[in-house]
Formats: sequence, structure tokens, C-alpha cells
Amino acid sequence: MAETSPGYFIAGNTFTAPPLAPGLYVVATPIGNLRDITIRALETLAAAEAVLCEDTRMSARLLDHYGIKTRRIALHEHNERAKADDIVARIAAGATFALISDAGTPLLSDPGFPLIRAMAEAGQPVFPIPGASALLSALVVAGLPTDAFAFHGFLPPKAGARANAIKALGDSRETMVFYESPRRLDDTLAAMAEIFGERQAAVALELTKRYERVHRGTLAELAAIFAEGETKGEAVIVVAGAAAPSAPDAADWQAALLEEMADQPLRAAVDTVTARYGLKRKDVYNAALALKAEK
Repeated sequence: MAETSPGYFIAGNTFTAPPLAPGLYVVATPIGNLRDITIRALETLAAAEAVLCEDTRMSARLLDHYGIKTRRIALHEHNERAKADDIVARIAAGATFALISDAGTPLLSDPGFPLIRAMAEAGQPVFPIPGASALLSALVVAGLPTDAFAFHGFLPPKAGARANAIKALGDSRETMVFYESPRRLDDTLAAMAEIFGERQAAVALELTKRYERVHRGTLAELAAIFAEGETKGEAVIVVAGAAAPSAPDAADWQAALLEEMADQPLRAAVDTVTARYGLKRKDVYNAALALKAEK
């Protein structure tokens, strides 16, 4: 009996998956809407020898929906270090594996990093199969700057550690993105409002699903919204970065420069004022020369 070629189906139509080169394929999967998956991702999942799943039961919903019969192996935070060496050895011998998380892009607040590092250290090929990401989906609808941003995953669950983590980010200028459990969302927003102050932010819930919603406002406004009632669904919080400090008044720092020049050599005075006001040394040095010439 001839062996059936690996494949998948869409809307009742069956497609054959082309063969894969040996390696590990990091495959992004939908974050809610099962249609948010690429053809290349389906081909990869169907053609791989095995799919490494964060939770095989969760992944079954996606794989079964598209008729993908590939063997599923659980790979999660509790066993990934123990299994990494064996997977690397099998790939080195010519195997093909696909790595997926329960939803979205693997490794972003999901398992997989120890395996990827082991693959890199062994010089084995790792291929990204891009697709859905809650992080990027929330960022692009938040209405906040996207030219520079940082992803901070989940904050610590305990109040003290969470507050310390938020304080450490107080001076960050880039837009910040966080994941949060619906059970802690109100407390986290309240802590951010207290520490970050009146910054603009957005909270995205149930992205790509039927009850998708995005709330925008100041952190205090959002904290008040989510303090009432029960929140359902994983949340993504997007927070504006710290405002750039205003430039010091030229009259102030030049007066300070004049005072420093009276007490110490010119170069030392320039260094002192440059550090105190966060200025460019060249600008302060030129001002010092001008002040010296006026005497």
C-alpha cells in the first residue's frame, strides 16, 4: 500500500505539502482566529516529522482543523531542557521538526529558548515561519509610537516585585508592551498609573476573536475601567514611553558655567556643567570660550 503524502486541507480542498530541508522550523500560529495562518506554516506543519507543542491538546484544535496528521510531541517549560539535546541530535541526523506555542509566535513569553540556543550552539539550522503575534497586533492598533518599542512580557505576579519592575522602566523612552493575566490586569494598571503617571496607554483584549476590543486612554482612566467587573481573555498592555526631558535654559547653565570657571580651570568647569545639565560638551566648551573672551 502506497504511503500517503503529507498534506493539509482548506475548505474541503486537500493540498500536498512539499518536503522540508532538515532543521527546526519555528512556526507562528493564530492567536485566536484560526484563519490567521499562512500557507507556508500549514505546509511546514504538515511536512515536518513531528510538531513540538507547548500543549498538545491546545494545538490539536488547530492541527485537526486543517487535517494535519503530523505526530505531536509535548515541549514545554518543564521538559524542554531535558529534551533539547535529543532533538538537536535528531536534526543533526537529518530530521525535521516544527516548533509551535499554544498561540502566536513561539519564544515570546512562551517556551523554546533553550532549544533554539542548543541548536545555535550545535550549528544546526533554525528557520522562522512568520505569522501572528499578539505583541505586534496590539502595538499597531494602540495609537502610540511604533518607531521604537520594547517588549517586557509578563510582569512579576507579586505586588512588590511588580512595582519594582515598573519603576525600573520609568525612564524608558520607547513604547512598552506587556502581556498580563486578566486576573491581575486591574492591579497592574493601577500600579502603572501610580508609578508612570499620566501617560497614554492602550489595553487590547481577545485580539482577532469575536469579542476583540481595544481600550485607549491614560493609565489612570484605564485602571478605573478595569477596576470594575471581571475581565476575560489575555490582555496586552501598550504604554507610551517617558517624555524627553526639556532642554535646560541656556541662561541657567551659562550662569552656572561662569561660576564654575571662577573656581576651577576652564576644561574642568566645562566637564562639570556638561555632566550636570546633560549637554553636549562641544556646546558648553564653545560657550566657555565666549564667556572667557568677554572678560
